[in-house]
Amino acid sequence: MKIISYILSPIFAVVFILLLVIFHPLQWLSLNLFGYKAHAKVVAILNFFLVKSMLFIGVPIYCKNEYDLPENTSLIFVSNHQSTFDIPPIGWFFRKHHPKFVAKIELGKGIPSVSYNLRHGGAALINRKDPKQAISALVDFSKRINKNKWGAIIFPEGTRSRTGAPKKFATNGLKVITKYNKDGYVVPLTINNSWKVFKYGKFPLGIGSPITITTHKPLKIDSMPFDELLEKTESIIKEHIK
Repeated sequence: MKIISYILSPIFAVVFILLLVIFHPLQWLSLNLFGYKAHAKVVAILNFFLVKSMLFIGVPIYCKNEYDLPENTSLIFVSNHQSTFDIPPIGWFFRKHHPKFVAKIELGKGIPSVSYNLRHGGAALINRKDPKQAISALVDFSKRINKNKWGAIIFPEGTRSRTGAPKKFATNGLKVITKYNKDGYVVPLTINNSWKVFKYGKFPLGIGSPITITTHKPLKIDSMPFDELLEKTESIIKEHIK
C-alpha cells in the first residue's frame, strides 16, 4: 500500500496545488467584479474540487448529518482537528451556512486561494503570540458572524492531532464567539481518519482511509451556562472519535 502511495501522492499534490493556483484569480475577479455572493460561490466550488481531489489518493469524504440545522441564525461549528484536509470538506458540506474559519494569522499570507479567502472572505486571523490582537480579532469576527447570520468554524484544540487522539479544548475562542451570538447554536462536529493522510509524515500520503464528518445535535447557546456548553460540546465530539 505504501508503494502505491509513492505513485499517487505526487499526482494528488499537483492536482491540489493546481486547483489553488487556478482559483486564486477567480476569487479576485468574483469578489471585485460581482461582490460577496459571487466570491462565496467560487470558494464553494473550489472546496468541492478539493474534496474530490482526495479521490486521487483513494480517500472519499463523507458527511453524516441527521439534523435540520437552524437557519437565519448564527451557527458555531465546533470540531476536533486532525489535518489540513478537515477544512475543505467543512467549507463544502456546510456551504449554505457561509462557514468562516478561525485561523492562525500565518495562514493569511503566501498560500494561493487559501490566504486570499481568509483575508477577504470573513475569517478571523489571530496571532497566538499576541493575546490582545487575538481577542480583538475574535470580537470583530463574532460580531460579523452575528450580523450576517453566518457559520463560524473553530477548532478548540488549537493545533492538529497527528495521531487522531483528541487534545484538551481551549476555552477563550469559543467563549468570545458565543458571547456575541447568544441567540445562535453550537453545532458539534466529529472528524475521523483525517490524520491518516499524514500517517507516514508529509510524504508519501496515507491512502485508502475514508474521512468522515459526523454532525451532532445543535445546542442552543443561551440554554445553558458557558462552562456546561463547553463541557457538553467537548464530550459529544470526543466520544465519537474512533
